Amino acid sequence: MNRRLGVLISGRGSNLQSIIDAIGSGELDAAIAVVVSNRPEAAGLARAREAGLDTVVLRPTDFATRDEYDATVADVLLRRDVGLVCLAGFMRLVGPPLLNAFPNRILNIHPSLLPAFPGLEAAAQAIAHGVRVSGATVHLVTADLDDGPIVLQAAVPVRDDDTESSLATRILVEEHKLYPAAIAKVLGGRWRLDGRRFVADRS
Repeated sequence: MNRRLGVLISGRGSNLQSIIDAIGSGELDAAIAVVVSNRPEAAGLARAREAGLDTVVLRPTDFATRDEYDATVADVLLRRDVGLVCLAGFMRLVGPPLLNAFPNRILNIHPSLLPAFPGLEAAAQAIAHGVRVSGATVHLVTADLDDGPIVLQAAVPVRDDDTESSLATRILVEEHKLYPAAIAKVLGGRWRLDGRRFVADRS
């Protein structure tokens, strides 16, 4: 698979930084072709620029429809020969124009052990439900929220004295290790989908 990454962000870009660091250390054999943000104030843009990366800001309010926005994002990525799209805190649902341009080539990272606690405030959901284990999940993106085939997961124990903030902080540490590993696994190309299951080829 083409190892050029397009990274989509909305905020501070800590998972973007984990990808940058993994590439820099040689842990991840890939290159970031472009970083796209839907928010011009996103702190992750500064991280990208400091790393010498190409950045593009596309504000949803500048587009008439969601599909028009997603089609433009897809065009930005395709023009830069991106092979794999990585959502790194990109706070928008991905629509058909982008999904169709990159079938099974869009990854997302989520701070829970999916299918538990999709959507926003996953750590708060875990605390409220009293689970003993939470974690992080990297999955292929589909039209449904946080619902695609799971590539990798990491478990994080929930402590009796945990708050939303303390649990989210420990999950984020695992995310930073998990995302580059999942990207490497997908880029390796030795996998297939069996229904909802992401299956590594051991041959």
